[in-house]
Amino acid sequence: MVKIVFGLLLLLVAYFAFVFFTDYAKAAKEGRLEKSNFLALGAVGFVTNFLDTLGIGSFAPTTALLKFFKLSEDRTIPGTLNASCTIPVAIEALIFITVIKVDPVTLFSMLAAATVGAVVGAGIVSKLDEKKIQLGMGIALLLVALTMLAQQLNLMPPGGDAIGLTGGKLVIAVVANFILGALMTLGIGLYAPCMALVFALGMSPKIAFPIMMGSCAFLMPAASAKFVKEGAYDRKASMAITIFGTIGVFIAAYIVKELPLNVLKWLVIVVIIYTSTMMFKSANKAKQAAA
Repeated sequence: MVKIVFGLLLLLVAYFAFVFFTDYAKAAKEGRLEKSNFLALGAVGFVTNFLDTLGIGSFAPTTALLKFFKLSEDRTIPGTLNASCTIPVAIEALIFITVIKVDPVTLFSMLAAATVGAVVGAGIVSKLDEKKIQLGMGIALLLVALTMLAQQLNLMPPGGDAIGLTGGKLVIAVVANFILGALMTLGIGLYAPCMALVFALGMSPKIAFPIMMGSCAFLMPAASAKFVKEGAYDRKASMAITIFGTIGVFIAAYIVKELPLNVLKWLVIVVIIYTSTMMFKSANKAKQAAA
């Protein structure tokens, strides 16, 4: 079944890559690419996908950096996050599914649930206006920060040693991952809540890596292709983050063995809360301007 997972993932990524690169080439030819700095966007992609490979997650930090340095419009951030991280996360998933043993039925069920949830969610998010996206992302980022804070303060279950689930626990995992997949299209990262879910259901902490990265890798090609077709993403940012983010993944996975992740996570929590506040302020300004 693991070989089937590998094969399906490669097909999904190949499909997305074709849609993405074709759209980018067409926009470049027609002079419709954004005016932002490609190298600055690449630096964002390198740092956030490097941290992503170490388990911190990339959506919230990427949102924070794009927002802080004004590298992309708020309206296109959800689509940009999904499109830009699809290929780097697929590489992460292939690496961790290979090195960490997990029950195939549990893995396949949770990946499928997240993918279906993302397809449903992307169709809704791609049609939302900027104010609703800002408000939704503000809430989403705050939830991620609270989940990470709970983990840092050891308020989450410590996990167990199981490598798979059966019965009612498997049903809970599938339903929860469907919801997380749908929420991810709004810009809420799946890593922190998925890790909390894995711990709560008594699985080994290590199992969180192939499940959360595999879930993202499966749901993102389908959701991202939808964002691309709707034109609801930043093309230049997505390409820069994809290229430099992929480099960051390989360096984190094969060269860097250990970092002071506890300190980094506290820093990320602060940054996420700050960005959430900025999203709420932007949404409020848009509301006042419309009044």
